[in-house]
Amino acid sequence: MNVRKVTLGDAKAIAGIYNYYVQNTIITFEEEPVSTETMGSRIETISAKYPYLVLEHEGIVIGYAYITEWKTRSAYRFSAEDTIYLDTGAIGKGAGTILFTALLDEVKKTNLHSIVGGISLPNPKSIALHEKFGFKKIGQFEEIGFKFGKWIDVGYWEMNL
Repeated sequence: MNVRKVTLGDAKAIAGIYNYYVQNTIITFEEEPVSTETMGSRIETISAKYPYLVLEHEGIVIGYAYITEWKTRSAYRFSAEDTIYLDTGAIGKGAGTILFTALLDEVKKTNLHSIVGGISLPNPKSIALHEKFGFKKIGQFEEIGFKFGKWIDVGYWEMNL
């Protein structure tokens, strides 16, 4: 497996990975699939300011992770939120650990101080990944989202660098 910086050429593969979660899970609160063009625009915006990585296996993108702005107010400028998604075939094979390790290595090169992971619940795999890297649960919103006809809680995990 190989980790590298994202390119616009990755937009189609990333949209494909992400849209599975949009259409089949509560992991993202987005409810409509994202086009390759929209994903490309998101990649350009995020990667211009923050680390954005992809994980490849035999030349195929099997996961991606990035850091993005936590809040827009200036006092939050040293805080960011993490995102990680894996192709379903890559889950449970160490891909998440490889990708998240690389992402946090890149984050440590920035001036960021606090990283937040928002996790829709239940999501034991994402919780385990975050806690493996030292994130601690700091709070939970109850019934904050509504998808697939049910209310969903979101927990927040934080790590200070």
